[in-house]
Amino acid sequence: MKYIGAHVSTAGGVANAPLEAVAIGARSFALFTGSSNRWTSKALTDGDIEQFRYNCEAGSFKPSQILPHDNFLINLGSPDAQKLHLSRKSFLDEMRRCEQLGLTMLNFHPGSHVNEISEDECLDLIAESINLTLDQTSGVMAVIESTAGQGSNLGHRFEHLAHIIDKVDDKSRVGVCVDTCHSFSAGYDLATEAGYEATWKAFDEIIGKDYLKAIHLNDDLRKLGSRIDRHAEIGKGTLGMDFFKRFVNDARFDNMPIILETPNPARWPEEIKMLYQLIDD
Repeated sequence: MKYIGAHVSTAGGVANAPLEAVAIGARSFALFTGSSNRWTSKALTDGDIEQFRYNCEAGSFKPSQILPHDNFLINLGSPDAQKLHLSRKSFLDEMRRCEQLGLTMLNFHPGSHVNEISEDECLDLIAESINLTLDQTSGVMAVIESTAGQGSNLGHRFEHLAHIIDKVDDKSRVGVCVDTCHSFSAGYDLATEAGYEATWKAFDEIIGKDYLKAIHLNDDLRKLGSRIDRHAEIGKGTLGMDFFKRFVNDARFDNMPIILETPNPARWPEEIKMLYQLIDD
């Protein structure tokens, strides 16, 4: 079963996210459980939590179909002591919000070295940040997102993700979300049949297929290996419709959240419907 959805709005409260997902025909969804661009968020009330859980159940969304995303300020590999402290504090709060809502995953960008420390030092800091957070929480998996490698962002090579996972103590609580736009921009040729197979073979060999927990399914405005993060609408970018048909018919991606972050929310119902129509009977 393919669980295709999108990163929906929480305008009016977190409990509205599953309602938004139902409205666009989604079978999974992503959300920010708090602010997307502040270090701290307003505390969830008992009412928020109860209504969110009720709306998820009413919409037939299980925790395994929901992929919350942390805020964009967090850099778990920051070489700046103050920013690292703020990032770790904020990430812990994000994890605890997931606990409160009954969610089992938290998706995040790994981090950036901002050209002040080495890649390995940054990756070690990210793993240390994850360990510190997992030690203070339970039931929520840290899901690391693949990146395009823009600027000094790490996570654009599968080896980066494997390095982090290797140093996480509780490997049952760490996983990976592959963003198809990011990985194509990072140099993984998902657009051709041979490149598609080579990419997932590399993932299996370098990281391990059991660590793949979610997908961000986006087309790409830029060319292969551009190292630039620019999402495109499905079928209007450089990945091509053959990729999307190949992907939705690939059983490797059954039973995990497949999340659209394409740039035109008005098209999400159309894009979701189109992707389901591409699935062979």
